[in-house]
Amino acid sequence: MAGTTVVDDGVVETAFRRAAESTGVADRMPWDDALAHVRATMGQSKIDVFTHLAGGDRAAAERATAAFEAAYAEIVAEQGVSEIPGAAEAIQDLKDAGLTVVLTTGFAPVTRDALIEGLGWRDLVDLALSPIDAGRGRPAPDLVLTAAIRSQVSSMSAVAVAGDTVSDVESGRRAGAGFVAGVLTGAHDLRTLTGAGADAVLADVTGLRGALAERGLLALARTA
Repeated sequence: MAGTTVVDDGVVETAFRRAAESTGVADRMPWDDALAHVRATMGQSKIDVFTHLAGGDRAAAERATAAFEAAYAEIVAEQGVSEIPGAAEAIQDLKDAGLTVVLTTGFAPVTRDALIEGLGWRDLVDLALSPIDAGRGRPAPDLVLTAAIRSQVSSMSAVAVAGDTVSDVESGRRAGAGFVAGVLTGAHDLRTLTGAGADAVLADVTGLRGALAERGLLALARTA
């Protein structure tokens, strides 16, 4: 969600920093190293990221994750939440074309649902999934596979994945999705997303329907 359909503007990094400072979860390493790991693993389950920062201490990671979710909620309450320009219209266009739209995120359900509510997307989104809903977070394929199962698609070739991070791309590839796109509105750049295996890298999510149509995948997804 953040960086793909929701404007981030550094909010995730700020929340990570606040959580690290309040819990000491990353004290074992220089903050620059911790931040580099956070940036490299954008899109992954937050508990997994904090477990690494905590040197494998799961209890410390759980405390830090709770602090992160609280910090993120505070920042959103202070600053508000905004969609990537055109994201809502892009989602509606895909739905009008007969596709099911599922939002996946590394956030906990409470944060995910607060974002959806803040954007007024409760009736727009068909389904939203967090790692706890699927088993493992990205880059494991679980979120994509769960989305496919819940959407009752008949073939993974009819599934398209779009995201702003390497983890999004890797998750889609591992799930066997028919089309995996990177978008340039979030964490990672063109070279990084292409190197991760993206079939295409789009300026933003508004280009997804066109990319699917150009490849003849829109009709495939509609009939799956």
